[in-house]
Amino acid sequence: MTGPVVGFASRLRFPTLFKVTLALMVLSWLLPDPIPFMDEIITALATLVLANWKRSEPPPAPREPIEGESRRE
Repeated sequence: MTGPVVGFASRLRFPTLFKVTLALMVLSWLLPDPIPFMDEIITALATLVLANWKRSEPPPAPREPIEGESRRE
């Protein structure tokens, strides 16, 4: 029953997936069980959010060539 929802959500990018998960969590807190299996759907969406969460690290700086001479012998 939760498969189609999780399948749809797995195609979403991180910001949208996070917003959908957050909205469902708030709805679940305000109205107890408005949708059957909502807790399981939220757990699956939270797993997808964590799987898509990437830390953005700056790319390494390009290296300057080493000055000097080289020979092949």
